[in-house]
Amino acid sequence: MNRKIALITGTSRGLGKNAALHLVAQGIDIIGTYNSRADEAQALVAEIESLGGRAVMLQLDVARSDNFSAFGNEVAKVLQSYFDRERFDFLVNNAGIGLHANFVDTTVEQFDLLVNIHLKGPFFLTQTLLPLLNDGGRIVNISSGLARFSLPGHSAYAAMKGAMEVLTRYQAKELGARNIAVNILAPGAIETDFGDGAVRDNAAVNQMVTSNTALGRTGLPDDIGAAIAMLLSPGSQWINGQRIEASGGMFL
Repeated sequence: MNRKIALITGTSRGLGKNAALHLVAQGIDIIGTYNSRADEAQALVAEIESLGGRAVMLQLDVARSDNFSAFGNEVAKVLQSYFDRERFDFLVNNAGIGLHANFVDTTVEQFDLLVNIHLKGPFFLTQTLLPLLNDGGRIVNISSGLARFSLPGHSAYAAMKGAMEVLTRYQAKELGARNIAVNILAPGAIETDFGDGAVRDNAAVNQMVTSNTALGRTGLPDDIGAAIAMLLSPGSQWINGQRIEASGGMFL
């Protein structure tokens, strides 16, 4: 039996890398993307292969939707040449950046960058890849706890994530005819290099998160990688069109 294949954007580091390793542990092979860190992407390929999985990393700037058609062609070629397949099974729209700016200080350029990466990118990349996604497949989009609670400096970023939550419901409704389930995972504050590593490296930020989280700690990459893997596991096949927050109970 062919192993299932997950395509994850932003796989060379952080939550994308962690999700890939959790999925490989479940017997799922990986097509990953990176923007500029080819060395880290190839190091992940070697790690996945050492675990008995298979992986290919492709360069993609999710802010450049004009390149998505060419990227789709590249994915099709990789599926045929490396995996001997025509389609993949799971899509995880993970790639993103953090940008801290108060509402009154946010520039048009900053806003447009966040739109291109966090909303326009996953909207049109998913559209491009749908012909290569198996019927009965699944899509996981990524939101943020900041779409539920408000912290100054994140208005534009959180607005994009709120839009992705609405988009997820529409995708679930419209793709149901192909038996494709679509959900969105909203991480809380996680110790990674995202947003210049503020949660991981700034003791005051770390303590603020810890003191406002029911489980009494900040999140770790494993918390999110495991949650993504859970949403793509057989036991989650009836979950569809849902926002699922993985924040340890932050700001309850």
